[in-house]
Formats: sequence, structure tokens, C-alpha cells
Amino acid sequence: MDSKFLHATMLLILVTDPLGNIPLFITALERVAPARRTRVILREVAVAFLILLLAMVGGRAALGVLGIGDASLKAAGGVILLLIAINMIFPAAGARMGEGPTDGEPLIVPIAVPLVAGPSAIATAMLVAADNPGRLPIWVGSLAISMALTMLSLFLSSTFKRVLGVQLLSAIERLMGLVLTAVSIDMILSGAVAFFGAAL
Repeated sequence: MDSKFLHATMLLILVTDPLGNIPLFITALERVAPARRTRVILREVAVAFLILLLAMVGGRAALGVLGIGDASLKAAGGVILLLIAINMIFPAAGARMGEGPTDGEPLIVPIAVPLVAGPSAIATAMLVAADNPGRLPIWVGSLAISMALTMLSLFLSSTFKRVLGVQLLSAIERLMGLVLTAVSIDMILSGAVAFFGAAL
């Protein structure tokens, strides 16, 4: 299998964080009637997929209008991913983004945005597509796989929490944060090399 496809898929899975978001998914869905839960989950995942797909397709053109090159995008995306990774390894005190009880049925916020299609996921979708725009169908496939895992996580969130427990889920999220830290540092260094290499 294509190594770049695997890399893009793993990166999108890490930033959408389907396992780490399970406690937040449960909180967001607790007020949803069981009869409507399937429809709500499908709607929220579809909205998140559309947002990230738009970032993949149109993000590069938008950045081109702003005069932002690939090297700057890589470095900036790496910094964003590094901050997300640090927060995964060392969760800040207090509520996380999107955490807290919701009044009534969630609509786009907080599940689709920011839990699934948050700033880091949007930046990553843009970076993945910018790496090789000619392979957009491949990157869309990577995105579809990450969204399928997110949808599965939403459907099975209560089961995962009951079987794995909060502590094990937290440990898994920290491990994913370590992996994401290495990926983000590599992106920052790649952006720096590309920038200074072009300047010389």
C-alpha cells in the first residue's frame, strides 16, 4: 500500500482523535433521544467531512491568494499540531474545547466543530492536499477512512468508555500525543528546510 496514503490516513486519524474524544462525545450526546441518535451522528460526521473536504479542495487556493507558500504552511501546521499534541500529553486544567453539557440536541457545535473538524484537523487537511494536489482522490480516501473511524467511535462511545475505562482511554490519548509530537516536529523541520533551501 502507498506509504504516503498510510501517512496521510494516520495523520488525519491522530488529529481527529476519535478515541480521545469519546468522553466529550458522550457528554454531547447525552441529551439526544436514543431514537434520534443515529441520525444526529450521521449528520454531524457528514458536516465535519464536508468542512474538511472543502479545506482539502480549496485551502491551497485560498492560501495562494494570501501569498502563503507550502513551506510556511508546513511549518505553521507543524506548530499547530505540536500544540495539540502537547495538550493531548499534558491535558490542561479545566474544560477542553467542546466540553461541557449541551442544551438540547447538538447541531454542528460541538461535535462536528470543533471536536471533529477543529482548527488542527482543518490545517492538516490543507497540508495533506498541498503535499501533492494531483493525488486529491487519494487524500479524500484518507479523509473518508478517518471520518469512518470517528463515526464508529461516536456509535460505540458508551461501550468503549465502559469496557476500556477513562484511565485507559486517557493513556491511549497520551500515546497518540507522543506520535503526533514526532510528526509535528518533522513537519516544522521540513518547512524550515524548504524555506531556507529556497532562500539560498
